[in-house]
Amino acid sequence: MRLLSFFLDNRTRRRNLVLVVRFLVVFGLLVSAYSIIFHSIMSYEGQHFSWFTGVYWTLTVMSTLGFGDITFVSDLGRLFSTVVLLSGSIFMLILLPFIFLQFFWTPWIEAQNAARTPRQLPGHFANHIIITRYDSLTRSLIERLEQFQYRYVLVIADPDDAVRLHDEGLSVIAGDLDDPDTYSRAHVDKAALVVSTCSDQVSTNIAVTVRSVDEKVAIAAIADTPASVDILELAGCTQVLQLADMLGESLARRVSAGDALAHVLGEFDELLIAEATASRTPLVGKSLAEAGLRRNTGVTVIGVWERGHFQAARPETVIEAGTVLVLAATQQQLDSYNQLLRIYNKSFEPVIIIGAGRVGLATARSLEQRDIDYRIVEEDLSRLGDNGKFIGGSAAELEVLQRAGIESAPAVVITTRDDDTNVYLAIYCRKLRPDLQIIARANDERNISTLHRAGTDFVMSYASMGASAMANMLKHSTTLIIAEGLELFRLPVPEALTGRSIAESSLRALTGCTVVASCTSDGIEINPDPLAPLPKGGDIILIGTAEGERKFLQLFAAEV
Repeated sequence: MRLLSFFLDNRTRRRNLVLVVRFLVVFGLLVSAYSIIFHSIMSYEGQHFSWFTGVYWTLTVMSTLGFGDITFVSDLGRLFSTVVLLSGSIFMLILLPFIFLQFFWTPWIEAQNAARTPRQLPGHFANHIIITRYDSLTRSLIERLEQFQYRYVLVIADPDDAVRLHDEGLSVIAGDLDDPDTYSRAHVDKAALVVSTCSDQVSTNIAVTVRSVDEKVAIAAIADTPASVDILELAGCTQVLQLADMLGESLARRVSAGDALAHVLGEFDELLIAEATASRTPLVGKSLAEAGLRRNTGVTVIGVWERGHFQAARPETVIEAGTVLVLAATQQQLDSYNQLLRIYNKSFEPVIIIGAGRVGLATARSLEQRDIDYRIVEEDLSRLGDNGKFIGGSAAELEVLQRAGIESAPAVVITTRDDDTNVYLAIYCRKLRPDLQIIARANDERNISTLHRAGTDFVMSYASMGASAMANMLKHSTTLIIAEGLELFRLPVPEALTGRSIAESSLRALTGCTVVASCTSDGIEINPDPLAPLPKGGDIILIGTAEGERKFLQLFAAEV
């Protein structure tokens, strides 16, 4: 009954059903005609068989089985047998299997898949996230949602994709993205957030459709072009992210060039997280204890980078020429640090940016704000600007890189959209300049480790940045990506840790995360005393890898 309704509720399938009926009628008429001709020729040869035998002979010959128990003896009969055999080959070996697969088997599979794929969320679903596309960004977002035990649902228009994702264990419902009923079935009125990473035009349609169902739910979208931001906001989006610009700014912040000043990566209220290069400063060769930065400026070194590897700060950690310090401080403390070291590490050589797309141009604008010179290498001549900072040609050619200043450049930022190209260029630049700082963009998360092996010092992922920005909208956690795989995150103090000291909790041993600050209504305490009890009702800010964050949430998820 379900299969019959599946055939009848769709115009195309009804038309196909009519074609099948016509085929069967033609086939039946052909078998009847051949049976009549069989009897006529057999009578001509003096042989007599029943009418059922005529049908039996016709079907065995048409199906090429040809048992040979009934045969003609005349040339006319053999010619007729040949005609029946050839037409049967076309009808039974070609048309019939095609008809069966196209009009019976495939629709039946579709009907089974449609029956298996949920089309509506259970009634108890609430405070969930509705995601309208499955891509690298939303894959990363789903991982974060699962960490925080947030419910989500993917809305997938293609039934086959919906079945495949459902079978992979993802929460899915099938439905058209421009159909208000889809969002009603997804309980958008109870949702915490709707996420769209589709094209600007599709995201606009989704926002308008969602607003026709619910006026209050938060909608987050990605804008491919700056002009789309206003359009998406007018359509009803509450948050529009320009990830290409955000990624470019993040890549630029990683560049250790121009000065020894501390550059802010992000902030948690009045707590600032910054980075500063130690190259060509009096800090090189000293341990953190000997450098006395906290004593002299008030800043706390929470970790150091060495050739793309992060390690937690310890008093005995030695500052090398290539060390990048990760600092936690207030604005006043950073000002003191900058006042102490601003005369060092002056460099006037331009940074090389490979790629003049949106990410590359955003990187250039951010460097310009820091008064750092740059050169952009771009193969597509139509993208070249006229300000003298563009170098036309392929970055894989030595002559082009030499024109860009590879021999003296303090850093190279690789921003192309192709990870294979980025890996190739990272290896090539590392071979040309072993001491060069190399920063790269990753488009697919599986290539992050490959880029690190290729010699990059820092990798920033488009997907991770977008996922963090959207997860932060849920007000469950605030996350700041320091580099791919290393994050600062703010969480409420779990009840199990309230009143216990950092030393007692053994958080670093259990999770690999380090508490860098505690927050109460009275303010933020940076690098809190490890023997002091953690405040009840307060927050803690931790630094750690994504795996460390997962371990922390597994231990305390029910209380966070």
